[in-house]
Amino acid sequence: MDFNYAGELLKLCEETKLPISEVMKRREMDFSSMTAQEVEEKMRKSLEIMKTAAKEPLENEKPSMGGLIGGEAKLLFSQKGKEKDICGDVVLKAITYAMAVLEVNASMGVIVAAPTAGSAGVIPGVFLALKEEKALSDEILLKGLYTAGAVGYLLMRNASVAGAEAGCQAEVGAASAMAAAGVVEMFGGTPKQCLDAGSLALSNLLGLVCDPIAGLVEAPCQNRNSIGAANALICAQQALAGLKALIPFDEMVEAMYHVGRSLPFELRESALGGCAGTKTGCQKTCEIFRKNE
Repeated sequence: MDFNYAGELLKLCEETKLPISEVMKRREMDFSSMTAQEVEEKMRKSLEIMKTAAKEPLENEKPSMGGLIGGEAKLLFSQKGKEKDICGDVVLKAITYAMAVLEVNASMGVIVAAPTAGSAGVIPGVFLALKEEKALSDEILLKGLYTAGAVGYLLMRNASVAGAEAGCQAEVGAASAMAAAGVVEMFGGTPKQCLDAGSLALSNLLGLVCDPIAGLVEAPCQNRNSIGAANALICAQQALAGLKALIPFDEMVEAMYHVGRSLPFELRESALGGCAGTKTGCQKTCEIFRKNE
């Protein structure tokens, strides 16, 4: 069982009467020669790593290697239930967990690249927030992960998930699309609605540049993960409500890649433009390198 484009995936779902998650799981079995149980065990391991990475910094702050981030997730989570909690539990948890994962990554901890280390917080942030606030089982989350994996595969095959090649829209944008599609399946949406959510998520972050200060996956990467998480929730809600993406997923992937390749070199992970090119960004870069001399 295989597919190369979203259109082919939808056709497979229609012919087999299966959701995206099950089609992706069977594809993984076919291409890896693993049994259903082995595939499931690997996905469960990924989920457990995500859980740990999203929670550790809330108890023990994780200072980053470059010193640009560390403690933000814990500080943000301290606002839960207080007067200044304006986001509500689902969004606050989603953005907190997303930022926490980036702290783990930047402190050389273990994360799941989903699809990259720089965008690793989006999916766990969204999924774990919904698990807790909507009482979802791990089995439901696993379905979401398979669907997210299918979307990630389509993006890697037909475009890119590398910031150096297509900007942060290809990293956080891809992760947001993966998360949005996964959430739709977790809440009983159709395969078409899953891909509509993915298309909407990509379109919202189209053109997002990759401009890491000092070339480190710390800032503004951490905040971008929180944006990706919030965006995924918005797009999933829209798709589940019946809103349709005007641009089909395959076309949006093509557009994203074209936009990414059109970005100047300075805005594709070179640390020469955007936030990295500001006066303060340059000062921070000098401080980091002097400290490490």
